[in-house]
Amino acid sequence: MKRLPETTTWGWLVAAVSVLLLAMTGGVAMGSDLMDRVEHGYADSDGVKIHYATIGEGPLVVMIHGFPDFWYSWRHQMEALSSDFQVVAIDQRGYNKSDSPDGEENYNMRYLVGDVAAVIRHLGRDKAAIVGHDWGGAVAWQVAFHLPQMTERLIILNLPHPNGMSRELANNQEQQANSDYARKFQEGSASDPDILLGMPMNPQTLSFWVQDPEAKKHYEAAFEQSDFDAMLAYYKQNYPREGGGGLGQAPGQETPRIGMPVLQFHGLDDTALHSDGLNNTWDWLDGDLTLVTVPGANHFVQEDAADLVSTTMKWWLLARLD
Repeated sequence: MKRLPETTTWGWLVAAVSVLLLAMTGGVAMGSDLMDRVEHGYADSDGVKIHYATIGEGPLVVMIHGFPDFWYSWRHQMEALSSDFQVVAIDQRGYNKSDSPDGEENYNMRYLVGDVAAVIRHLGRDKAAIVGHDWGGAVAWQVAFHLPQMTERLIILNLPHPNGMSRELANNQEQQANSDYARKFQEGSASDPDILLGMPMNPQTLSFWVQDPEAKKHYEAAFEQSDFDAMLAYYKQNYPREGGGGLGQAPGQETPRIGMPVLQFHGLDDTALHSDGLNNTWDWLDGDLTLVTVPGANHFVQEDAADLVSTTMKWWLLARLD
């Protein structure tokens, strides 16, 4: 068969489509893994190195993962926001490439809040939009409470306001039952053979929730270099005991009111955090609240409803730029 010359219409069409695809993706071929395109760095938080991955330029958005997770949890949202924002996803202390200081007390909420502040300052910024899921959500609430001058906007995924969490733990039998795993974490050890939902803690079991086979490989590699005792220390130091209180707060501790806008997502199939904890959130805020509930999405709503979360987050942030 005669080979077509490179200067045929077909050749020009292929070239044109390639250029268009590169332009649409910011010079990166579609389908390439975000893992290969982010820049990595470390912030010093009073001697503890906090690893982060960043992509994009513009106003700063800092994303904080939960348990069991690492910065890559935000890959879909990082892709969506990077055209308009500098997106920075951190590894919380104890996870992946961040330091794991010895001693349960080093995972007290005040240090977790300090890690976020250290990343913002390291990047030469005074403030950021703060995004958190699960334990990252608990940290994000506390950053907003105690460092409001550094919190432009607040986005929370599947973690009720501490007042709502405290109320449900005190009164909601379903939430109390849902928290049995946390009680086990508080009382047990990472070496217990049934510590994680009846399983041992290892890179494979900690990745149980990850559906994408390629992503799971990254998770297993990240958990290989994580500290399992540190993961449990979050619960031992900060999860409310039987006496009540919110995550990272002592029983009876007053929760400051906050004035920045808040966007909240909640996957309604979450079996760890009851959606009733969302009720009355608006009574504890001075700014506007946008609440997005997602039927069919589980605890990891940023994964289960990635497109909805990403597009809503981008719209909401762009609508609130100064």
